[in-house]
Amino acid sequence: AAAADAAPLGLRIVVACAGGSSHMGPLVVTGVDEFRATVEVNVVGTFLTIKHAAPHLVRHGGSSIVAVSSIAAAVSHPYLGAYAVGKAGIDMLVKVAADELGRSNVRVNAVRPGLVDTELVAGIFATPDVLDSYLTQTPLGRAGQPEEIAELIRFLAGPESAWITGQAISIDGGHSLRRGPDYTPFAEPVYGTDALRGAPPRPSG
Repeated sequence: AAAADAAPLGLRIVVACAGGSSHMGPLVVTGVDEFRATVEVNVVGTFLTIKHAAPHLVRHGGSSIVAVSSIAAAVSHPYLGAYAVGKAGIDMLVKVAADELGRSNVRVNAVRPGLVDTELVAGIFATPDVLDSYLTQTPLGRAGQPEEIAELIRFLAGPESAWITGQAISIDGGHSLRRGPDYTPFAEPVYGTDALRGAPPRPSG
């Protein structure tokens, strides 16, 4: 904080990239702690970034905060319920922050990436059925590249987007026009068919 205020131009651009998921599975077998941890890292992590960065931006005349959400905020991703809720929470947090901070010339937006070719999703690229469920629902027919997401973030952080705030912009090759991916090949071997349809086996004993 002190370093931000001491810099010649102060803090002007902030990217909130909290995210991830500690759990994949049907809601009916998801533990409360697992659900809470995933929502917390996404929503609370982004909240804390905005909470502590905004005063510095205001003191230096405003600028931009960009949060990283996901198309899972708007398109159902079965077996990633906590992650989807966490990302939807980021979208609403961005709207509220943009509304509150607009009078101080601080813009707040989010980007919603689809499938991006990174190490974090190597398992998807190594599982043909899951990868195909992404690509067949993506009009442009391919995964995104990290540089493409970075370019949108830079646009939202820069002066070209001076009249854009409170928005969650999808960058997904058109995937959000259709339906979410099919994670059944990941979830079914672990939880079984009954759990995936909402009827997990009753505990014995």
